[in-house]
Amino acid sequence: MDQRLLRALWLSVLGFIISAPAIVWLTIAPVEPLWNHLSILTGLLALSALVCAAVLPSRLRSLNRALGIESVIDVHRFLGLVTAALVFAHLACVVAENPANVALLNFETAPKRAQAATGATAALAALAGLAVLRGRTRLSYELWRWLHVILAVIVLVLSALHVWWLDHLVAEPALGTLFGLLAALVVGIFGYRWAWRPMFDASTEFLVREVRQENATVSTLVLEPRRRRHTPPTTWAFAPGQFAWIRLERSVTAEEHPFTIASSAHLDTTEFTIRHAGDFTRALRHLPPGSPVWVDGPHGAFTNDVGTGAGFVMIAGGVGVTPMMSMLRTAADRCDPRPYRLVVVASSPEDLLFRDELADLRRHLNLVVTEVLRRPHDGWYGHTGEIGVGLLSMVLAGAAHPAEIDYFICGPSSLVTDALSVLDVLGAAPARVHTEQFDFV
Repeated sequence: MDQRLLRALWLSVLGFIISAPAIVWLTIAPVEPLWNHLSILTGLLALSALVCAAVLPSRLRSLNRALGIESVIDVHRFLGLVTAALVFAHLACVVAENPANVALLNFETAPKRAQAATGATAALAALAGLAVLRGRTRLSYELWRWLHVILAVIVLVLSALHVWWLDHLVAEPALGTLFGLLAALVVGIFGYRWAWRPMFDASTEFLVREVRQENATVSTLVLEPRRRRHTPPTTWAFAPGQFAWIRLERSVTAEEHPFTIASSAHLDTTEFTIRHAGDFTRALRHLPPGSPVWVDGPHGAFTNDVGTGAGFVMIAGGVGVTPMMSMLRTAADRCDPRPYRLVVVASSPEDLLFRDELADLRRHLNLVVTEVLRRPHDGWYGHTGEIGVGLLSMVLAGAAHPAEIDYFICGPSSLVTDALSVLDVLGAAPARVHTEQFDFV
């Protein structure tokens, strides 16, 4: 499906989820005091926003392809904050309607519908605090993720019980049916994400063909489809530039991390070039041939498959060059005649990856590679320092007009920010600028 159509479809679905309960209520609502009316309306909007916030990060491939993983995570975070604001607005309206309702906050004496609401609000506050403080705590990503998931489930379950025990909303046939559909949607997506994909989906299993060392800290994991007797091999199709999560066990609780696919989309193997910065990535480096791994993907919209530009400028920092390599390798296999300009930023010459292969790709593509070192040593005569207007102006010389080029930027957030500022000065069309950062998880 065309990406613009897919994006419009998903935006329509999310818009429907957020607005439908409130619209239905406004259509059938009896005449009531203002504060009671507002309390119900804010509660319905909070519930709808919560459902969308839960659905967004559930690794739906078509959703990630339509919106891009960064946009998905940004909207998820935004809706989480909106949900919290609406919940507190709901509580304020309940108290404004009748100040005696403050007693509902006393957990010991409150009815069970109020206890569920109080528990959901406390879990939501903890969830928001955990999200805000993630960068300031020493929690491992895996522990942070599981706390996040557990708190989110608590909020969803208690919110559903609050609505159920209130009874008067679910008693309305239209609203009751809509609540049932939303509950089925959440249960179905969570079952797909947390049960079917990690435990039963045979298409996620691959075997290690080899682990190829690129330098002292980086290696390439080469995977091939798992083949079984009397069944077809694992099917795998991805767009160049997409990524996937990798696990070493078939388990819901297994540790997993996202890595960008580095290989061409036209090979029978899939390659991930990985920097070994922790226990998990070091374990990947020592996997023997034939070891099983489980791959959840492909995900993301960071791909030139959807680009209609007259050329491409790619700006990469460190291992951020991996999606660019997938795009370039695929372009070479397709004999793409359009100009490709690659800017690679690294700390030292030892961190410049794929130099020999990039030199060979120049024979098959209209490709110019510009290497930039942040900490050059004696004898380096190439470019140094930061990404600036002068550097990118030189890179664009001889290519198409800046507004007709598609730009891809991948790397640390500081690199992405600098590159975006320069491209804005040079007149790049914002819709043609695509980014992927390393800290979206």
